[in-house]
Amino acid sequence: MIPEERPDGPGAGEESARLEEAGSVRKGSDPLAQIPRGRPQSRRARVHQQITKELRMRTGAENLYRATSNAWVRETVALELSYVNSSLQLLKEELEELNGSSVEADRPESEGITVPLIPLGLKETRELDWSTPLKELISGHFGEDSASYEAEIKELGDLRQAIRTPNRSEVGLELLMAYYNQLCFLDARFVAPPGNLGLLFHWYDSLTGVPAQQRALAFEKGSVLFNIGALHTQIGARQDRSCPEGTRRAVEAFQKAAGAFSLLRENFSGAPSPDMSPASLSMLEGLMTAQAQECIFEGLLLPSPEAPQDCLAQLRLAQEAAQVAAEYRQVHQTMTQPPVRDYVPFPWTTLVHVKAEYFCALAHYHAAVALCDSPPAAEEDFPALPQAFLGPPATSEPWGAVFPQEQEERRNLGKAHLKRSILGQEEALRLHAVCRALRRVDLLQAVLAQALQRSLAKYSELDREDDFLETAEAPDIQPKTQQKPEIRAPSFSRVKVTDIFQRLGPLSVFSAKNHWRLAGPVRVTRGEAGFGLTLRGDAPVLVAAVMPGGPAAAAGLQEGDYIVSLNGQPCKWWRHAEVVARLKGVGDEGVSLQVVTLLPRAEPPGTGHHRPALGGLLRIQKECGWGTPAPARASPRCFLGWSRKAKPTGRLSPQP
Repeated sequence: MIPEERPDGPGAGEESARLEEAGSVRKGSDPLAQIPRGRPQSRRARVHQQITKELRMRTGAENLYRATSNAWVRETVALELSYVNSSLQLLKEELEELNGSSVEADRPESEGITVPLIPLGLKETRELDWSTPLKELISGHFGEDSASYEAEIKELGDLRQAIRTPNRSEVGLELLMAYYNQLCFLDARFVAPPGNLGLLFHWYDSLTGVPAQQRALAFEKGSVLFNIGALHTQIGARQDRSCPEGTRRAVEAFQKAAGAFSLLRENFSGAPSPDMSPASLSMLEGLMTAQAQECIFEGLLLPSPEAPQDCLAQLRLAQEAAQVAAEYRQVHQTMTQPPVRDYVPFPWTTLVHVKAEYFCALAHYHAAVALCDSPPAAEEDFPALPQAFLGPPATSEPWGAVFPQEQEERRNLGKAHLKRSILGQEEALRLHAVCRALRRVDLLQAVLAQALQRSLAKYSELDREDDFLETAEAPDIQPKTQQKPEIRAPSFSRVKVTDIFQRLGPLSVFSAKNHWRLAGPVRVTRGEAGFGLTLRGDAPVLVAAVMPGGPAAAAGLQEGDYIVSLNGQPCKWWRHAEVVARLKGVGDEGVSLQVVTLLPRAEPPGTGHHRPALGGLLRIQKECGWGTPAPARASPRCFLGWSRKAKPTGRLSPQP
């Protein structure tokens, strides 16, 4: 993400255009009651509030239990604690049911029968008041009238309020990315390491509903990035996967969701909520990759599912289904390991297990169709088939190193694969019946029942009355895919935003990381050789050199000064050519200039009279990490303020 700093001055035209742009983005947010997912989301918010209340009661009761020595009081508190813990358990189960019901709520828009996918609920947050800390910084550090920035602070607050209920569409994603970009500007302008804004950011865990809070702006950025990934999962789960375009969009959405969680896992450490822990993010990344692989497989079935296909085509479908099963099997293994198993919703774990069994059974079904129904492949293709498509047999009686050529052998091997397919589909139905939340998903039961009936019908066609030989165990299908999902990180650069607080000046100079001294206004008259100074750079223009004994030196200007006002007109955002043109148009009366000088960090602002020369100033800037003043379209780094995994801490803290 590369947010843009606008080089123009913050005039009325630019200001109104910026407000219109921000307003058009915020139109994408809906109140919870106006979106299809509104009722579950509202119930989730109420559960979060009740969990917070019960946690506070439990904390107070535990403190009282430790503080008192009265036996009767301790007995009463212990009884109250047991009641609170029971209430918390019931609330946790209710939240799990809500997470499980999201599978049904995000049903695809098609009428066909497709396997439901798992969307992720958005993290909830409380309202936040930016005004007090920002006004203190604007007046204290930047020396500006904080009352004149009421509109900017309100715009930031409105934008944060809007991202709490984004649309499940590209408009909602752009809204979240626009706010994330603004957080990058805030981080670069107002946060000086190792400090913070003095605000407490409250977010609820998406999986458990437990509230978490932290003062680091990195926690706010990470939570927004988490919601970007969650919104991608909701968009992908509701696509119409009965057509190629819908399948393509679903694959793309889950790939981007995996990229968001991967980016979050690689750049954040010490998260205060379980859903943003490395283990949870790794699990979510694997889950989204598996769902993308599932959509890829569904896309392979779309062109002509009823048309006959040759042996190789069916065996490749078997491999693709085995690949999906392998992905879900790995995700299920992750979900059942601590600490993830303690907070991942039980319906998710069950559904992933069901899908692993279902797609494994589907792989054996396609292998059976390849053996029994498909036209035989070319003879030269057969020698590679056992190693390429079929794994080692499940028993000590291998079918041999040669793919069966005789029709009877192919029929027997097809029956063996159908037997494993039927057993797998029956196991999937059994697992589905165990979970109360999944039993309410009629679509999933219909898919599993339909697959089982299809396998039973095919087995009946191949079974003979005089066939008394015991069916051998079929070998495993080697997983392989022709299209591996790509993890795609969010493209923040495509959402162009303007720094809300650009009136404070370019970030290269005017940020909380820098200290400066304001000088002037000073009157500089034109001499025989001009003003006696050399200018360089844009926004703001730098005094690169001062001629000894010239008018500029006599007025007190020195190398390293930045011109911020010319004849009483702010020029922080002016280009070099514009400042030079104004100076050339000055008459004999001279020009009034106001300048600022960056100070070394060891020197507090507003003290001392020593002003370093240009070479010394640039050296100090380089040593302190300020960098050379950026050109007009300079921008902050996209991950500024994130804490890195190399130094795990107990909390998210800005990176120095």
